[in-house]
Amino acid sequence: MSASTLTAPADTPADSRITLRGHLRHTGALVRRNLLWIKQDPESMFDALLMPIIFTLLFVFVFGGSIGKALGGGQDQYVQYVIPGMLAMMSMTMSQGVGTGFSQDFNSGVMDRFRSLPIGRGSVLFAKIGVELARMLFATVVLMIVAVLVGFHITSWPGLFATVGLSTLFASSIMWVFLTLGVVMKSAQSVQAMGFLVLFPLQFGSSIFAPTQSMPGWLQAFTDYNPLSTLADAARGLMVGGPVTHDLWVTVGWSVAITAVMAPFSIYKFRTKS
Repeated sequence: MSASTLTAPADTPADSRITLRGHLRHTGALVRRNLLWIKQDPESMFDALLMPIIFTLLFVFVFGGSIGKALGGGQDQYVQYVIPGMLAMMSMTMSQGVGTGFSQDFNSGVMDRFRSLPIGRGSVLFAKIGVELARMLFATVVLMIVAVLVGFHITSWPGLFATVGLSTLFASSIMWVFLTLGVVMKSAQSVQAMGFLVLFPLQFGSSIFAPTQSMPGWLQAFTDYNPLSTLADAARGLMVGGPVTHDLWVTVGWSVAITAVMAPFSIYKFRTKS
């Protein structure tokens, strides 16, 4: 077998010859491969297990009393405020793993092998997103278990499921951003560092952990356009009551716009990466 057969050029028109059924079959096979990798390395699930536990306990028992008083109540009221926001936070925080994992696959040579096979290039990326969404849903289940244990009252089960669906939609869009970072940056450490630079301003400059009314005017202007704020506020409206429509549609708009821009760009960079 010739070397050219083993290393097909990145601009091969293989994708155009693969049917939708073929893309779905390839994606399913790659999802299975990624799940088997997690089975062999269960420590890779520690972040999905421990992060929601640590963050919930930290914010409820360290900041819950003081912020709860600012909300006009106490720790119990803060639990009702922060848990929907933390569902929004999970969608962003867990998305970072897709970029670091993708970068590690490139550096280990796995991606070179995938790109030499007659499979849809987009299937590799969709499979990675599918598995990371599964990890995010596992973290969400852990978060809700801990939330109930610390006193969170689920007032609307349909609202809870709608919130999970909205968070999943937003997370899938953000994962395209981190996939692009995983393709263009040279190491997983670089992806992780860039991820923190993106995550921290968005998470803490939002309404996830505290109301924004006491923030400076310039920071409130930022939070108004921060998709994590609209996601957190929509989650609160759905789960504990309050306005929903505006924040819901703004979050959906952000998700669609980010996906429409980043998904084609990410697939293009993956195809052409040398």
